[in-house]
Amino acid sequence: MCGIAGTVSAGAPDAGLVHRMCDALVHRGPDGAGFHTDDHAALGMRRLAIIDVAGGDQPVYNEDRTIAAVLNGELYNFRDLRDALRRRGHRLTSEGDTECLVHLYEEYGDELVDHLRGMFAFALWDARRRRLLLARDRVGKKPLFYRSDGTSLVFGSELKALMQDPSIPREVDPVALHHYLTYQYVPAPWSILQGVRKLPPGHVLVWQDGRHELRRYWRLDCTPRPVTDEREAAEELRERLLDATRVRMVSERPLGAFLSGGLDSSAVVAAMARQTTGRVRTFSIGFDEQEFDERHYARRLAEWYGTDHQELVVRPSALDVLPTLAWHFDEPFADSSAIPSFYVARMSREHVTVVLNGDGGDETFGGYRRYVAMNRTRRIHLPAALRPRLGRIGALLTSRGAPQSPPWQAGRVLELLSHPLSHRYARMMSYFGPEQKLAIYSDALREQLAGVDSYEILDAAFTASRAGSQLGAIMDVDINTYLPGDLLVKSDITTMANSIEGRSPFLDQHLMEWAARLPADLKIRSGTTKYLLKKAVAEWLPPELVNRPKMGFGVPLASWLRTELRGLSWDLLTDHTARSRGLFRHDAIERLLRQHQEGTDHSPRIWALIQFELWHRVFIDGAHTQAGTAIAAGADSWRS
Repeated sequence: MCGIAGTVSAGAPDAGLVHRMCDALVHRGPDGAGFHTDDHAALGMRRLAIIDVAGGDQPVYNEDRTIAAVLNGELYNFRDLRDALRRRGHRLTSEGDTECLVHLYEEYGDELVDHLRGMFAFALWDARRRRLLLARDRVGKKPLFYRSDGTSLVFGSELKALMQDPSIPREVDPVALHHYLTYQYVPAPWSILQGVRKLPPGHVLVWQDGRHELRRYWRLDCTPRPVTDEREAAEELRERLLDATRVRMVSERPLGAFLSGGLDSSAVVAAMARQTTGRVRTFSIGFDEQEFDERHYARRLAEWYGTDHQELVVRPSALDVLPTLAWHFDEPFADSSAIPSFYVARMSREHVTVVLNGDGGDETFGGYRRYVAMNRTRRIHLPAALRPRLGRIGALLTSRGAPQSPPWQAGRVLELLSHPLSHRYARMMSYFGPEQKLAIYSDALREQLAGVDSYEILDAAFTASRAGSQLGAIMDVDINTYLPGDLLVKSDITTMANSIEGRSPFLDQHLMEWAARLPADLKIRSGTTKYLLKKAVAEWLPPELVNRPKMGFGVPLASWLRTELRGLSWDLLTDHTARSRGLFRHDAIERLLRQHQEGTDHSPRIWALIQFELWHRVFIDGAHTQAGTAIAAGADSWRS
């Protein structure tokens, strides 16, 4: 892993702590590292070197060394920034992007973030004012954790780095656990540890004299604007996607792309192929189970553009990697697609150091089938007396039907209709519903969480949205919750764990800001998802890829948990260690496991509990490296 770490205090900093924090940022490959201290701050850095490999050491300083900065990520407009700064008289000594930060701060102060195009988390120390500035990129590609105790502040790209501070208690935040079980990730600003917070995307944090303040500097404007010519809109989309892809192809290291065979990754590969003279390198993951395997679509696109294509099949035996994932993710994380994401990143690392991907296309252009479902149910209001019965029928259909099958989809619609409109989307995004969580909680945990409603997170996101339609608001909510909390965490950690850098053209701020104001019917029309995007890239792709149904990037989890991974679920969730936590009702957990074996699909809930238990054993139950080794050693017994 790569990242930043540091500490500031009203007194002298703990330089040794920063060394330990930097050591905790697990590092592989020839990445640069730097260290700086003065009377009030200590900053540390481990970074994967992509630009200015020879001269990109950090921290960087201004001319008189009164301002220092460390950066995790990439600034794609760094060349334009450097040219502008030199014209203003600044002296730059490197050829990379990080040095721009200290000089931009001299010019613009905290508003320097408004001039950055890229993915980043950075720390900047102003020695004259004894002032720390932390910032995170607009959509949350790069993570940043912090803890403030009123006199000092400790921060880092990884939670494990902050754990090197002995003053931070290793205690689970019950509210964070409550939200995790709902959404399968811990949403910002919470972290799984008591007292530690995440800096939300699009925010800056200023620390000075023992106090800190947060400010949001960016939010999408989703106010719709009229579009009179669809062909012109499609042409502009193509040009913006080409530009967003071009700036992300700047690298001194080998470059490639993840190719799932879906529309978004295929469009990115097409945009790459149109702007390079060499063959694009592409990488795909597949499964033995046909309903989850998209390799034939990826091969079709690879053949269409003549890419240098590699692929790998993921099988249950590959889950020996679970302890490794628990270590790298720092927090419980229950999106099972992290498994194939990790393996495609590891395979890619044998050939490239930078990969482009299709992240953000669904949220930006309306790609999820749930958007269609919500759009169809928005006018349906049922009597309260009828809702419970519909909910029970829907739950039965979804539990018995295969994911995305017609019975499963019908069940999801009935479940949605059984709730008021305000909570339908929250229910759709839930893995444990409120009643299901209460059913597994111990009496003590239930009492601690009385009155805490995880759905208030989405309620607040809907309230804050400026979108002019319910459909636009739903996509805006995803951009502010699911995208940074789940998809971008998965992408960043699985790539960084393998010392490669993932870049996402669809998350370019200029493309997103333009797309956010498109009318909703250019995203979803008559049940067709990504209407305008499909129209725009139709001339780039084989027809069968444009019109194919969306599969997602799931794994056959329900089947695995009934067969090869049955032992894992029972051993981890019912042994003495798990029972001793006092968090869950043992009989309720065993009931979930039995019902799953008998045919009810509880795989998302069981997986969430497994990931929490793995995380707890790795990070809380003792020396985490020893615990991880012990878990790995027991992997064979889980499949028995």
